[in-house]
Amino acid sequence: MTIESQNTIPELIKRNILIVDDHPFIIEGYKNAITRYHPKEYEFLISQAHDCKSGHDLIEDEQTPNFDVAFLDISMPAYEEKDIFSGEDLAKLILKKMPNCKVILLTMYTELLKIKTIIRTISPNGLIIKNDLTFDELLFAFDKVMKNDKYYSQSVQKMLNQSTHNSLEIDEFDKQILFHLSKGTLIEDMPQYIPISLNAIKKRKLSLKELLKVKSGTNEELVKEAKSKGLF
Repeated sequence: MTIESQNTIPELIKRNILIVDDHPFIIEGYKNAITRYHPKEYEFLISQAHDCKSGHDLIEDEQTPNFDVAFLDISMPAYEEKDIFSGEDLAKLILKKMPNCKVILLTMYTELLKIKTIIRTISPNGLIIKNDLTFDELLFAFDKVMKNDKYYSQSVQKMLNQSTHNSLEIDEFDKQILFHLSKGTLIEDMPQYIPISLNAIKKRKLSLKELLKVKSGTNEELVKEAKSKGLF
């Protein structure tokens, strides 16, 4: 009687990954790290895009499989026709179409307000300041996210820990004022849209300029500064 030994090779777990970044060498770095993650256990099918338009088109393509993890750079060339201006907008689109996808956002922003806005509006599984990024850091972040943990890089954690001492907060009326300024609405016309008096709106606008240190600046400068800090 002979017994045949059967050495079965375990089937690899397939995971679909999306990388969107406007720097090709960075995409290659991400791919290099991902493919080294437990290669005897996982097979990663990686899709890539290089700006908001190509990212949007890939996500919206009916032939595209649902992604398990998406790496998104925040600052990329916009796709204005579809109101996709950043990796944040792509993240919102992904989470709408693929709610189980884990999103890792990467950014050069080090403004506390911007970081807090990203966390509040996207709640990413991972958030990494690019200056913190190394090969090992990327692998560690990927491992945490694959294990259903959240990962915020060291600079993000440091900013959040200090946030109670130096955070800027504005309320919904201030946000509405900034929004209407960005649309070119005249101050005199704003009481039609915002349920407070014209005098209150003028005072709030002045306070916003003082808060953002653009006291003598134009409305355009105020809006630009507010957007850069993620206030609306």
